[in-house]
This record gives sequence, structure tokens and C-alpha cells, in this order.
Amino acid sequence: MRKYRVHVTGLLLAVLISTTALAGCKSDAGKASGESEPVKVSIALNGKMGPLVIAKNKGLFDEEFSKLDAKISWSEFPSGPPLLESLASNRVDLSFLGDGALIAGIDKKLPFEVIAQTGQGGSSVRIITHTDGTIKQVKDLKGKTVGVASGTTGHVYLIKALKAYGLTTDDVKLINLQPDDAQSAFETKQLDAWATWNPYYLNNIEKGKAVALNVKGKILAPGAIIARTGFAKEHPEIVEAYLRVYKKAADWQIDHPDEASEIYAKATKMPAATVKKIITAEEPNIFFTEDAIKAQQESIDTLASVGYIKQSFDFQNEIHNEYIKEAFNN
Repeated sequence: MRKYRVHVTGLLLAVLISTTALAGCKSDAGKASGESEPVKVSIALNGKMGPLVIAKNKGLFDEEFSKLDAKISWSEFPSGPPLLESLASNRVDLSFLGDGALIAGIDKKLPFEVIAQTGQGGSSVRIITHTDGTIKQVKDLKGKTVGVASGTTGHVYLIKALKAYGLTTDDVKLINLQPDDAQSAFETKQLDAWATWNPYYLNNIEKGKAVALNVKGKILAPGAIIARTGFAKEHPEIVEAYLRVYKKAADWQIDHPDEASEIYAKATKMPAATVKKIITAEEPNIFFTEDAIKAQQESIDTLASVGYIKQSFDFQNEIHNEYIKEAFNN
């Protein structure tokens, strides 16, 4: 009986060793043949409009990313500040930001690189107030309750508009609200005014609920396309593919405004006619222009002067053109 037990134990041991060896050989064979897990790419939507929404809806990433064995994980944020929080914890690899979150993120030295622009932002942000209200111009905002999502492009616009009239955010009662909450507060007149971006401001104007305040000069609010630094260094070819798809989606939107409007209308639950006015007011352009860079620098200097950021910096030095040059062989 003892010899039998030893014999069985030996057989079991031999089987275990053989199985382990075979598994090891299979694993080594997989490595040798180049088999690997797809690269997970976390792309964040910033709001419910923009070329990324088109790209996702039309499946434009499929061809480019399949060549690179890359698989997308999508997420969505109401604005830039919460998106940056996820990027800082490595949960976002690629996205875009409005100027407020962009400037604050660079000031805080968060791990992302500016790789292109979204557009000049000449028609994207406004301060709106009630049609039957007493606020007729920016200086009338003094002492009033103003809603804005802190750290966003709307916040920067508000700061610059107030400064032009000798005011600061200390002269108003600022309420920090994300767009959907601000919409409810504006409709119930808990807010006297709201500094916001499209599609929110034009939708309220089109419905007859709001008017936009005129400001001195033209305040541009250029956005930027970004990549998390660690991801960009490890996968530059994916970053380049991302830019190609982004531009393809932007070009498609320009060429198909009616269909693009229907896609955005479904996402925002706003009339397609209103959406079309928004997307045809200014065409997206991923290549930095001198006007956009100048506007961004003016915003940086203004925010530094009012203490919103620690100190001014040269925006031109923050632009990483190497990805767009490789993507389009420029």
C-alpha cells in the first residue's frame, strides 16, 4: 500500500510539472508571436458637443485605432475641472479643454501636454441675463448673483469682462454651478446672470429666456486638445492617430452641418436648428493660429494679475507641435 501511494504521488507530481511546463511554453510562444493585450485608451468627452462626439457616433476611431491594436474606454464630464481631476489620477489619456481648465491645469503643473487647438472660441462664451431683468450691461452685475462653473472657460470670460469695466469677481455674488444645475437655477431666477458657453447660452436666447450682455472688444476663448504626458510619451503613435481622427470628425461636421446638428441635438436634447446656428458660427480648427495664441496669453496674464493663477507663463512654450507635425507630415 505504501509503495502504491508513493507511485500515485509521483505520477501526480509529474503531471503537475508537465502541465506547468506546457503552460509556460504556451505563454512564451504567445510572447514570441507578438500576442499582447490591446492598449487601453481613455478618451474623455468634455460636454455633449464637439468633434469627439461626432467621432464616437460615426465610429471614426475604429480604423485608425485597430491598426495600432488600441481599444477605447469612453468617459464624459460636464466641464474641464472634473476632467482634469481624472487625468491627474491617470483615468483620462486624451481629451480637450476650455481655456479656463487649460490655464489652471498648466499653472498647477498637471501631467498633460497641449497638442493642438479646438478653435478660436470667438462665439462660444457669453454672459446671459433675464430678458425681463434690470441688468442691461456688464457694470450692472455689481452686487448681483452670477452663476458660473468655477475654473471653466465661462469663469475666465467673466473675469475678463468684469475687468474691462473696472470690476472683479469680488464685486458680484459668485455661485459655483455646473451647467445643468446652473440651467435650473437660471430658469427659477435664483441667478441674476450666468456666464456660460454653448449650447447653453444660445439655447436660452433662442427660447426667449435670456439676452447676452455686450462686452468691450472681442473676448476669444480658444480651447485646446490635450494628451496625458505619460501616455503621450509611451504611445506617441496613438496620439497622432487621435489628432487625425479629431480633424476628420471636425471636417465631417463642417461638410455635413445638418446631420451633425441632428447628432448634437440628440445628445443635448436641444432643437437641431439651434444647434446648427452654434456649429456654423465658427468652424473647428486644430491648427494653432496667432490670434488664438495671443488670446490665450492675454487670458493667462489677466488671470495672473487678479490672483487666479500663481504667476503668468509663456503659452507658446506649452505647445507641443511634434504630434501634429507627425500626424499630418507638416
